[in-house]
Amino acid sequence: MTEKIIEQEKRAFLTGNEVVAWAALAAKADIMYGYPITPQNEIMHYWTRLAPRYDKRFLQTEDELSAGFTTVGGVLAGRKAFTATAGPGNTLMQEPVSMAEMLRLPIVVVIQQRGGPSTATVIYSQQEVTMTTLGGNGEGMRVVYSTSSHQELFDYTIKAFNTAWKYRFPTFVLGDGYQAKMREPLTLYDPESRGIELIKPEPYVGKPGTPGVDRAPSQFRNTYSMEEELLEIVNQYMQDYGEMAPQVAEYQVANVEDADLVIIGHGVVFRAVRAAVDNLRARGLKVGYFRPVTLRPLAVPQIKEVFSNSKKVLVVESAYGQLARLLKEAAYGTTAEFLTMFRPGVGITAEEVEAEVEKILG
Repeated sequence: MTEKIIEQEKRAFLTGNEVVAWAALAAKADIMYGYPITPQNEIMHYWTRLAPRYDKRFLQTEDELSAGFTTVGGVLAGRKAFTATAGPGNTLMQEPVSMAEMLRLPIVVVIQQRGGPSTATVIYSQQEVTMTTLGGNGEGMRVVYSTSSHQELFDYTIKAFNTAWKYRFPTFVLGDGYQAKMREPLTLYDPESRGIELIKPEPYVGKPGTPGVDRAPSQFRNTYSMEEELLEIVNQYMQDYGEMAPQVAEYQVANVEDADLVIIGHGVVFRAVRAAVDNLRARGLKVGYFRPVTLRPLAVPQIKEVFSNSKKVLVVESAYGQLARLLKEAAYGTTAEFLTMFRPGVGITAEEVEAEVEKILG
């Protein structure tokens, strides 16, 4: 057994699910808890193949509720613990995620989205945005990275562990069925060899010493009998979240300075948006793009700037307005004409985006 998971940088041709397993190893994750559901199954399968080589652990639970709560338990014990799920499994995990929000636990959850409502389809969609960013009976105190490529699945899975353990909020990597199943090349690397310091986990419970004597006692509550108590703690957590947001929020932007139209997309749909903008620009059309990388928290100042300086904005998503709702709130009070291209549960091509832009711009 070697100390480093990846000795030197190397090119690989993997499925997205395999990439997530390698990234979790590179991030020095200790244990995965999970329950099978398409299209994320191979994350579990591949992790169980790799784990024994590197003294890592896996536990298959009886359902997604249990997978979420055991991940919470793993973190409380001081382990870098993570889970992965999709669709109905994401629905069930909102209860343990809400608990992790209230306890400020750095759980990491990988979501490979599928189409809904309910079982619907196991192929592809962006219909888990609302649930992943704002699910559960809380205020959405979580971080959500939306990836668009296998390289980003690798990069942001590693980053998710650092973000979670630094700020102590649940952190999601939001992929989709296309990314889960397709293969494409990427570079695997050891993050520490690139100067990325991996934050070490520490236990919440079972620390040495006697509480109240050798160390301060620990108290972890997710239930409050008095409304005033809950108000105080939620206000404090939301203040912490607000202070964290500018440091965590990420976005990409190009060609918006002179654009007659700015196209906004996220995740795998952004690939079509970016290709469409490149093609339209080559034909002389003044089109730009904006991509939110973090869907929670959003890069609100930058979104307001784009909406304030643009005549028209086109939101493209494989859902019926889940990204659009987040953007409308962030851009409230701005003047751009808000246009949409909603295709719930369906892949979107660059050619389709180009055709939509041609209709808009005449």
